Amino acid sequence: MRKPRNRELNGLTVESVAAHGMGLARHEGKVIFIEKAIPGDVVDVRLTKNKKDYAMAYPVRFEKRSALRSEAFCEHFGVCGGCTWQDVAYEQQLQFKHDLVADAFRRTGKVMELPAIPPVTGSLHDRYYRNKLEYTFSNNRWLTAEEIDNKEELNRNALGFHIPGRFDKILDIRYCYLQPAPSNEIRLAVRAYAMLRNLTFYDLRTHEGYLRNLVIRNTSTGGLMIILVVAEDRPETMAIIRHLQQAFPEITSLYYAINTKLNDAMYDLEMVHAGGEKTIREEIDGISYHLGPKSFFQTNTHQAAILYRTALGMADLQANDVVYDLYTGLGSIALLAAGSCKKVVGVETIDAAVEDARKNAIANHIDNCTFVAGDMMKVFNDAFIEKHGKADVVITDPPRAGMHEDVCRTLLRLNPRSIIYVSCNPVTQARDVQWLSEGYRVTQIQPVDMFPQTFHIENVVKLERR
Repeated sequence: MRKPRNRELNGLTVESVAAHGMGLARHEGKVIFIEKAIPGDVVDVRLTKNKKDYAMAYPVRFEKRSALRSEAFCEHFGVCGGCTWQDVAYEQQLQFKHDLVADAFRRTGKVMELPAIPPVTGSLHDRYYRNKLEYTFSNNRWLTAEEIDNKEELNRNALGFHIPGRFDKILDIRYCYLQPAPSNEIRLAVRAYAMLRNLTFYDLRTHEGYLRNLVIRNTSTGGLMIILVVAEDRPETMAIIRHLQQAFPEITSLYYAINTKLNDAMYDLEMVHAGGEKTIREEIDGISYHLGPKSFFQTNTHQAAILYRTALGMADLQANDVVYDLYTGLGSIALLAAGSCKKVVGVETIDAAVEDARKNAIANHIDNCTFVAGDMMKVFNDAFIEKHGKADVVITDPPRAGMHEDVCRTLLRLNPRSIIYVSCNPVTQARDVQWLSEGYRVTQIQPVDMFPQTFHIENVVKLERR
């Protein structure tokens, strides 16, 4: 007999935080994971999933709000899905993230040998810390309850963020605290220009309309890149570009792309250089990174520098070391490591990122880095090791899904002196560490906060050969 999904439970006290920032409560011996809840909340919930050992739920009312909550500062909080912990004081957020890392390793990953986990390295800035934001145009904006009740004819155009769980609904953003000026000003200027000229905003259901996406990137060195994505090749595109150049002379690079696909992915689009420089430049610890419109880079530059220093500090590289940098991206860590070792071999799935890495190596006059493109499971094997030499140290920074078990098996055969594992998902990191535990033990661990106001946390682990 199937368990009822829409059952309501009343008066649940949230005990702790769990994966994905959910609150954890218990009812009759069953664990209940609750959206938008934190320790200390007492909530009535409706179940969305009801399994034998656990259930998922969302709150329908708060009988008591946790004393750990504070006042949210953004008018969009609670509707926008971007800053789910904004009503929690930042120091408390860091403690929650510390708890998430500890829970991932000790309970989920069942890693028995674990050193003490130090406090999370907090972000210098808990607002205006992002160097990249992507906005979506829509002709079907999210309406407030008041607007729905009003029943008046409303302008439905929006330029903002997706409502969580609703691919076709966009929240029109008036002000966002994530990216420094002139990000808000540019977004509002593009929106106003389009509205004044009756340019059509994209319909995410029927796939009709002209304007699709707006990407704003900035760097600590003063670079500012705009990418406008449209659905049709029209002369108005360059008119918008020229308007931005005149209104915001601080913009250093402009691109546009034409997307006729049914999805918003940009990695496979042709980027048309429309003005300014072709790249923007970022710099960390003396290494320059030239970023194009498709280049991946950590979105919190200041914390990226701390993350990389943490990883390289754990690596303790020696002059004659051969280093493998798995999932190297555009070579962010590899190029920083190059000056402290004999050579670095970076491996990355995305061809464009490998091209960026090679160009950045040349630009920084680094000649002891080799970058290889290919699927990690297929490329990283015994033949690869024979060709490039046995690594003394491996640095790995995989995507959220972690490493495939075959990659872990290859690492065990490689048997490097140490493995430095950088992760944006402590749960999959802990799983991989458990796979590697037959040959390695964790000797250092350091969480680093890259995304204030959210439950996301980066974690760096040093594994040393037994």
